[in-house]
This record gives sequence, structure tokens and C-alpha cells, in this order.
Amino acid sequence: MNNKIYEISPGFEEIMPKDYRDLVNDGPFGKKLGVKDLGTFKELLEEHPLCAGCGLALSKRLILASLPSPENTVIVGTTGCSSLSFAQVAIHNIHSIFGNQNAVATGLKRALEIRFPDKTKDVVAMGGDGAIGDIGLGMVMHSWFRGEKFTTIMFDNEAYANTGGQESGMSQKGAVLNMAPTGKKYAKLPMPEIARDAGCVYSASVTPARPKRLEKMVRRAVILARKLGPTYIQIYCPCPTNYKFKPSESLKRTKDMEKSGAYQIKEYISPAAEELIKKFEEEK
Repeated sequence: MNNKIYEISPGFEEIMPKDYRDLVNDGPFGKKLGVKDLGTFKELLEEHPLCAGCGLALSKRLILASLPSPENTVIVGTTGCSSLSFAQVAIHNIHSIFGNQNAVATGLKRALEIRFPDKTKDVVAMGGDGAIGDIGLGMVMHSWFRGEKFTTIMFDNEAYANTGGQESGMSQKGAVLNMAPTGKKYAKLPMPEIARDAGCVYSASVTPARPKRLEKMVRRAVILARKLGPTYIQIYCPCPTNYKFKPSESLKRTKDMEKSGAYQIKEYISPAAEELIKKFEEEK
């Protein structure tokens, strides 16, 4: 995208909405901003309709601040809690049928490469437990098998949070939820390992407890996908509504889960990705 596409035409500055003017004047497009700069610029996601204390909302805010080129990024989302806030995200995004996001992202990425052969256009597929790990797993894995060059990000809140709190494949074994009153009977899906074995050149799990680490992983995933192939990020997004804890305790719960080992931080990097990361970070 040419940066001039979002500039305000001369003479129309005063009639444009203030949010748009702020985004043009103080937003991140065309600038080298990141998580450390939060609070100093107009963010791509500010107000949203998600629950108080939602770990997903915090994670999405950090992801958007971590994108290496937000003005040249298209997000493909799908049904779920995450979809409720896409209307407030100041970036190109597509809402796909539930679980179909990786199929849509595949077509979009291929089309962008044909339409803009001399420019870098990033595509990021985002979804929750169901879209990535359960209902949409077939299309997710086949995009990995084919080596499609885009990033997949799962918002892992360990439940079907948008539809009443059913257990998901990502729920911890033994988790008691509204629709799993006797506790889940099997273990959490090992999605980082599945992604690695299915062909992802980079696969990681992380929490929003350490924003700079999350930023590093997201940037690595997006940049590696440009050159090498599919990448995967899984972010723990605790859900206070369905797990019955206070909204103010979301970040504490995230830290406690990480500290106890109940949610493990992982990073799998292929040899080719290792080489590219080293080169990129040396240049940086």
C-alpha cells in the first residue's frame, strides 16, 4: 500500500473524524514503532466491545503494535470473541466463515503476490481455539502442508468463550467449565508441536505477561513467513467470564500459569529460519 492512500486530501482536514485525523497524524503507519512505544501514538485498536479483563483484547493490542509493517498487512479473522473487535481495528481485515480463515488467507496471499510482485504484503490469520485448533484445524494444517507464506495466530483462551464456555481442544485436562461440569477428560492439544511437524518454519507459544517477548515472537513469525513459509504463534488469553475470576486478575493469572508451568513458553525454529533470524537481527 502506498502510504499516501490514508493521508487526508488538502481541504478536508477539518471535516474528517477526529479518530481518523489522529491516526493519520499520530498513528504507526510508515513508522518504526513497537510495544515499547505504546502510549505515545494512536493505536490500531483502542475501544472494543470485549469483556473487562479480556486477555484476548490485551493480546490483540500487543500483536497490532508488534506488526513490522501494519500499513501493508491484512488480517483474516473468523467467528469468535476476536471477531467482535475487528470492526474497531484500524487495519485491513477480512471476516471469514468459522474455521475457514486459513483457506481465505491462502487465496489472499497468493493474489497479493500477483498484484504486488515488487512489494511485501503480509497476511496474518487470527482465530481462537475452535477456528485454529478444532473446527478449522483441517484447513489450518493443509495451509501448513502446502507451505503457504503467512502467519497463523491463535488466541488461546482454553474454551469456546463466545458461545457459553464449552471445553475446547485447548482446555487443560480436568478443567471445569459451564459445559464441562465434570472436567475435561483429555489433554490440551500440542499445537506448537503440530505446527512444527506440519511444516511451519517457526512455531511458538507465549503469553502477554512479557510484552517485549511477545513482540519479538510476532515480528519473527511475520518476517520469516515472507521468505520461507508458514509460521505459527499461540498466545494464552485467559477468559475471566468463563473461568470465573476477577477481570482485574487476568494478568496475574497469566503470570501464575506461566510460572507454574501450566502454560509453557515454547519456540521451535527451523535451520533455515535460524539463519534468516540471525541475518535479520544482525542488520537490525
